[in-house]
Amino acid sequence: MEADYQPTLSPARGLTAVELLEEKLELSASGAGTGLDYLESPVSDGTIEENFEEALVDAPVIETADDLAALDGELADEEDYLDIARLGIVEVVGDDSAGRKVIVVSACKLPPIGKEVFNHAKLLRYLTHTLDTFVEQDYSLVYFHYGLTSKNKPSLSWLWQAYKAFDRKYKKNLKALYLVHPTNFIRIVWQIFKPAISAKFGRKMMYVNYLEELAQYINLDQLIIPLQVLEHDEQLMIKNKRCVPTSTAPTAVVTPIGTTQFGASLQFIKENNNNDPIPPIVRQCVEFLDTPDALETEGIFRRSANVAVVKELQSRCNQGLPVDFQCDPHIAAVLLKTFLRELEEPLMTYELYDEITQFQSLSKDERPRRVKILVLEKLPEDNYQLLKYIVQFLSRVMDRSDLNKMTSSNLAVVFGPNLVRAPPSQGLSLSAIGPINQFIDFLFTYQDKIFII
Repeated sequence: MEADYQPTLSPARGLTAVELLEEKLELSASGAGTGLDYLESPVSDGTIEENFEEALVDAPVIETADDLAALDGELADEEDYLDIARLGIVEVVGDDSAGRKVIVVSACKLPPIGKEVFNHAKLLRYLTHTLDTFVEQDYSLVYFHYGLTSKNKPSLSWLWQAYKAFDRKYKKNLKALYLVHPTNFIRIVWQIFKPAISAKFGRKMMYVNYLEELAQYINLDQLIIPLQVLEHDEQLMIKNKRCVPTSTAPTAVVTPIGTTQFGASLQFIKENNNNDPIPPIVRQCVEFLDTPDALETEGIFRRSANVAVVKELQSRCNQGLPVDFQCDPHIAAVLLKTFLRELEEPLMTYELYDEITQFQSLSKDERPRRVKILVLEKLPEDNYQLLKYIVQFLSRVMDRSDLNKMTSSNLAVVFGPNLVRAPPSQGLSLSAIGPINQFIDFLFTYQDKIFII
């Protein structure tokens, strides 16, 4: 490892190294210099390293103005984050092409530092509070850098404290960090922290200079991209003489072939499957996974799989060709989640979304009755049959939670956003994640009392 970064005094101006670097960052964040530079990833070759580096060793100590000791439990777990949540700085938006949960951070939504000082320490607690729900499974992080200015950027000291706050449990399952529209600010910060960051973590970082590049890894339709980020991307495309997508061209309507399952509706699949409400790929995945070896696989449904393999199997499935899981339970698990995520309408229909997100407001005595009404009476028959089939299988996964570590709550975190999605016009908010997961957890826990037909 390189020698530790040591803040020293500048004899010329009497400034510490940290202060000089802060000044450089100030110029970079304010747009001075090459604000629209195209940057190459520092060490990334576009691949994702599955094994995580050792914990940070001998890191430089930088004092911070904010008291971040509260992260160790000084504040109550149930701190009210509504004021930060409504800013939309952090969003959980869906899954990437490998089936990993995607968390988006938008710098442009950071409020300016003015008379009412923004509580960056609380923001950090909110970030850890949000990630706590997802760090036990593979996840990806997208950072929209555009919009970070001298008026709203946090201090260098805060950035360092943030890096230290996200310890191994947060970094272990982070499989991809997409830095979108990077500038010299990113380059300078990278150089500052580089002595304490291993090459393995660097391989998880990818500089994304245009949104079209991000689309290779994540479906942009599920992202809530700020308008100013979209406009900035268009300016970059024009400046660098790349083709700017236009929305004026008519979109061709493609009629799926009869064997299509991924991205189709349940009704379409049923009509092309001898009126069987259980899609063939779901039955294949469940039958493959419903064996002792697969059921006892630690972290089943949490781990991701090779993107190219998953895409190839999706294509073969949609063409009606045989699907080979290559004796890998994680491939079958990812395919099952992907099928649910890509259904034309979620299994728990859009019509039920508002009622599901109000689950936490129900009293404990009221919950069993309301959930039964929702599942038995309001859910379409085909949806009910498929949901019952999947949940009863997952109950057998839970029966082996001592080996696979997949309790009802862990499975709810994984399946909640795949079974329940917000209507396209609404978008999934962080405030809805908790109620959705609690509803699905309740469904899994009491499945034998709910699915009585």
